[in-house]
Amino acid sequence: MNWLDYVIIVFYSIGLLGLGYLFKDQKDKKDFFLGGRSFGWFEMGMSTMASQLSAISFISAAAFVGMKANGGMQWLTFEFAVPLAMIFLIVVLIPPLYNAGIVSIYAFLEQRFGPSTRMLISTVFQFSRAFATGIMIYTVALVLSAVMDIPNWQTILLAGVITIIYSYQGGMKAVVWGDVIQMIILLIGIVVCIAFGLHHLGGWDQFVADMDHRRLQTLDFNWGLSEGEEFGFWPMVIGGFFLYASYYGCDQSQAQRSLSGKNLRQVQRALLFNGLFRFPVTLSYCVMGLIVGTFAFSTPEFLEKIPQETPDQMIPLFIIHYLPNGMIGLLLVAILAAAMSSLSSAINSLSAATLEDLVVRFRHEELDDRQTLQYSKGLTLFWGLVCIVLAFSAGQIAPTVIEAINKVGSAFYGPILATFLLAILAKRVNTLGVNAGLLAGVGLNLYIWIAGIPIFWIWWNFIGAVVTALIGLGVSRALPQKAEREALGAGPFRFLRVETYVLSGFFLLMVLVGYLLNLG
Repeated sequence: MNWLDYVIIVFYSIGLLGLGYLFKDQKDKKDFFLGGRSFGWFEMGMSTMASQLSAISFISAAAFVGMKANGGMQWLTFEFAVPLAMIFLIVVLIPPLYNAGIVSIYAFLEQRFGPSTRMLISTVFQFSRAFATGIMIYTVALVLSAVMDIPNWQTILLAGVITIIYSYQGGMKAVVWGDVIQMIILLIGIVVCIAFGLHHLGGWDQFVADMDHRRLQTLDFNWGLSEGEEFGFWPMVIGGFFLYASYYGCDQSQAQRSLSGKNLRQVQRALLFNGLFRFPVTLSYCVMGLIVGTFAFSTPEFLEKIPQETPDQMIPLFIIHYLPNGMIGLLLVAILAAAMSSLSSAINSLSAATLEDLVVRFRHEELDDRQTLQYSKGLTLFWGLVCIVLAFSAGQIAPTVIEAINKVGSAFYGPILATFLLAILAKRVNTLGVNAGLLAGVGLNLYIWIAGIPIFWIWWNFIGAVVTALIGLGVSRALPQKAEREALGAGPFRFLRVETYVLSGFFLLMVLVGYLLNLG
């Protein structure tokens, strides 16, 4: 790195701070947390992709495809369920949530089941999201620090402090438009890495000749029930559907964007955009990983630089050693941008959940707009600091926690999704039934995990949802409560023919791409 790279990083950091200042004027909590419901489909869609396709995806997915043993393009199977989940969100889940006019999606559960269900799920979200975000920041900082030969704490503070400042000042508007900028930078970074990787390999034909064609294997039509079958087609489609439907629709960090649109139609178009464009982005960084991995195996001096125990350093090391100055700064900014996007989304949504689900509930007097705005900004600062502290303390547990976080998410996502569906669709399910179902679904998933039962974790999303729904319906029927509340669905669901047909067709196209990759 030289002065030009540092200038690019500094300029980018100043630009984000300026973005926060640009949007610093808010009137109330809906301005701060929902951007005054002013967003169109494009910025919502780009922001959703940016926060989900994190720096870990950019770094680790590329390394999985290009270098890791038993890796390859089977990573794409994680994407197959996304269009199907988007259909479900567009038609079933998001309309009643958006029409409820809420800030925290967990308030929807209180309207239907009472405060206990709302507080239970919101508390789980707050602790798990803060923990996962801290680990993500630590992991990215660890990789960048290793390749840039700088202390880990400097990278954590650079990403953390800047993100806190612009999120504190600008609220959701700064988060969303910051995500749009960061997504564009990330896409430029992927294209640059692909171009320079092909250049150093000697062109596309040389890449095709040198690559390990076994890494092109994508589709495996198994049920993921045996060791080595984790990326089977059916678990990724069925379990992945429940995972993505819950993540995008029932996780405050993602669903808050769906509450921020100008109108419901803009929100549905944003989900359509995400369902169509997430796969090409994922495919592009998988191709990037395959190209850079092929270059590594063809270039002994580069391969020696990549530690065998941490292949995630492949992309950052390639950037440092094989890209010209200026491009190095731009690409490192792309990695930092992806990390900042995930952090900004997390702290804004954590603040919204804490204010709406805890602070407002336990205050005896009603807060005016000025007080709620002060609380909103204060909680943003609080959660930003918490995530940074967790990032600093993650070094003692990081080698095992990343996998554990994936399992924790899958233990809860299915039961949470079933809880929302019971609220919308099931007229006679009561509070006792839904809470019993939620605890049963989560409890069974935790038992499968702790007992070491060999069921791939993505199946837990499906198992937890089914158990929660069955127990919720059964207990409510066996122990009916007098004061039942009606389901909150907004009448018959409008069948959105265009979005449904487009996303269904795109799912089939994704499967076709996987089949063609199998042919090598």
